[in-house]
Amino acid sequence: MRIAETAGLGLVVLDVALYFAVYRPLGSQVASEQQRYAEARQTAREEQVRVDRLKKYQAALPQAGKRLEDFSSNHAPSRRRGFSAAAHLIRRVADAAGVQPPTVAYRLDTKHHDPLERLGLEISAAGRYRDLLKFAHALETANDFILVREFSFAPGDNGALSLRLVADLYLTP
Repeated sequence: MRIAETAGLGLVVLDVALYFAVYRPLGSQVASEQQRYAEARQTAREEQVRVDRLKKYQAALPQAGKRLEDFSSNHAPSRRRGFSAAAHLIRRVADAAGVQPPTVAYRLDTKHHDPLERLGLEISAAGRYRDLLKFAHALETANDFILVREFSFAPGDNGALSLRLVADLYLTP
C-alpha cells in the first residue's frame, strides 16, 4: 500500500511538474499566437479597405481631370478676358439688384503661384440695404469662381447705405 501511495504521489507530482513545465507555457504561447493572428487579420482587413478606397479614387481620376478642365473653362475666365468679364458681371448684377453703378478697383495678384490666378476686386456700391444684400449675394453665387473676402456697410449720401466689398475672381492663366 505504501508503494501505491508513493506511486500515486509521484504521479501527482509528475502531473503538476508537466503542467508547469509544458502545458502552461504552451498554453500562453498558443494564446499569444492567437492574439498575433487576430491582429494580423484586423490589419489585413484595414489594408483591404484602404486598397478598395484607393481603387475607387484611381477609377475616378480620369473623370476628375475632365471635371477640373470643365470647371476651369466654364467657371474661371481666362486672364486675357478676366477684367472685362468682371466688369460685365458686376454691371449685370448691379442692374439686376437695383444698385447704383458701383465703382470697381482691380488688382491682379502676382504673388501666389497657384493653378488659378487671382484678380482682386474692390467694389463700392450705394443703394438700399435690401438691394445691396441682393447685389452681394448675386456676386457670391455667380457662375464665375468668385470668393468674397470682406463685406461692410457704412452710411452713405442722402440716407443711402454704402457697401464696400472685397473679392477675388479666379482666372485661368
